[in-house]
Amino acid sequence: MTAPGPAFSFRSVALSALLPTFVFSIGQGAIIPMIPVIASSFGANLAFAGFLGGLFMLGELLGDVPAGSLVARFGERVAMIGAAIVCLAGLAVCLVFPTTVGLAVGIVLSGLSTSVFALARHAFMTTYVPLQFRARALSTLGGTFRGGWAIGPFIAAALIHATGQTSAVFWVHVVACVLVIGILLVVPDPSAVASRRLGRAAAEKLEKTERAPVNVFTTIRDNRAVLGRMGAAAAIMSALRSSRTVILPLWAVAIGMADAQTAVVIGIAGAVDFALFYTSGQIMDRFGRLWSAIPALTGLGLSHIVLAFTSTEGLFIAIAITMALANGIGSGILMTVGADLAPREDPARFLAAWRFTTHAGEATAPLLISGITVVASLAAASLSLGVLGLVGSLLFARYLPRYVPRVPRLRD
Repeated sequence: MTAPGPAFSFRSVALSALLPTFVFSIGQGAIIPMIPVIASSFGANLAFAGFLGGLFMLGELLGDVPAGSLVARFGERVAMIGAAIVCLAGLAVCLVFPTTVGLAVGIVLSGLSTSVFALARHAFMTTYVPLQFRARALSTLGGTFRGGWAIGPFIAAALIHATGQTSAVFWVHVVACVLVIGILLVVPDPSAVASRRLGRAAAEKLEKTERAPVNVFTTIRDNRAVLGRMGAAAAIMSALRSSRTVILPLWAVAIGMADAQTAVVIGIAGAVDFALFYTSGQIMDRFGRLWSAIPALTGLGLSHIVLAFTSTEGLFIAIAITMALANGIGSGILMTVGADLAPREDPARFLAAWRFTTHAGEATAPLLISGITVVASLAAASLSLGVLGLVGSLLFARYLPRYVPRVPRLRD
């Protein structure tokens, strides 16, 4: 039984941690699923559109290198405001230069900013949320992402219908970034919230630790055993998740679905995904992390396999919702496992390495889709990733009980 710790309420982190994330993710949800569709409207073929869709994940991967140091040096509020400004710059490039080159540059900048933004939230929740609430808190953080991703595509669909231009969706993220900057300037600083909850001495100790230099590659070397095993499984899950955001729009283009209709289907799937975020946290806290990881990755793998044989809009919609169900069951699993593995006194260092590892899988998936589509077909790419997902399930089954044993919690 875990000893009682300081009183904790989700309200204490709602404004400082969850609200900015929710607003930022609305903008992401509006543009990211539509990147392959926008690329196609610029004349890109399916393989190149998939490659452009994957550049966001590549930007996230590159952003993981400096993200830990930036958050540790400048603090969460300043790092997140800076990330929103960089994202605005990327969106401006997409709007001012409506070409595949402009799209590529803008999307990479957006991915870079997202990495810093997300790490700041993850490190804060890992440090200041008591262990017995960790999975629910991090699945709630994951749920805020999913909530934005559920709303964003519907706004995108309405905007596409109203303007007739798919690229108009970039304005949704522009507004979201401006709102995030405004929110961060007026809500309480996360460090101040933490200081009141933990006490001044504990907070100062944590702040001093977090401001130590962060070298992501040194941390990967020092933790190569766990990252080579648990990190590999997590990277595969990230690959399947990012594949979902690229392969579904590409498949919609391939079967001739209208752009606005594609956005609506992705929005419905996002709503299903969002609905399960707290359920996932309760499953992890009550029964263990394995009960979320295995069903999620197995479901994503099987859905990719079935998608490879799909040719009708009805079955496509069913697969999109099935993928959302599987992904929803795993809401917050990678953040939670990363937090379980990270030292509480210095989480940013390990989490930067953990996120780099998972983002490596995330960035690889669209490249695999593009490469396999060029060599074989889009169906072969979907089938290959589905098989990879089943391999990832086996890795989780093998190593998760070893590195993350059952986490005890208080009864509530």
